[in-house]
Amino acid sequence: MLRIHFMQQWFGLSDVAMEEALYDTPLYREFSGLGGISRLPDRVSILGFRHLLERHELAEQFLKTVNERLSAKGFMLREGTVVDATLIAAPSSTKNKDGERDPEMHQAKKGNQWHFGMKAHVRPESRLNFGLTQRAVRRD
Repeated sequence: MLRIHFMQQWFGLSDVAMEEALYDTPLYREFSGLGGISRLPDRVSILGFRHLLERHELAEQFLKTVNERLSAKGFMLREGTVVDATLIAAPSSTKNKDGERDPEMHQAKKGNQWHFGMKAHVRPESRLNFGLTQRAVRRD
């Protein structure tokens, strides 16, 4: 739950958005260490944990400790945004009005499979932020 709380802060996600992100984003599930989808907490559990941290004034202390450890390893924390580069499939015979393929359509390989279409780089809408939004970035 603490890792989920950190992800909420780093990516500025509400409780509802965090629940959805855990279901939608394998990287979030992997980082949380909770295993399969059947073990993921719902928004009420996420809210309850956040309120527990707030009630005991632990959130800032935990984040400060994590920031110090990351900094000692050469990372610095900055505000972050998750970007989903989704492939939007199109039939390979798609042509524009001049009878040519759309120049923005390309082939892309996802896993071991090729797809024709375009990439949609989608940034989630700005969400309610509960303070201290940061993400780790390697300093070199």
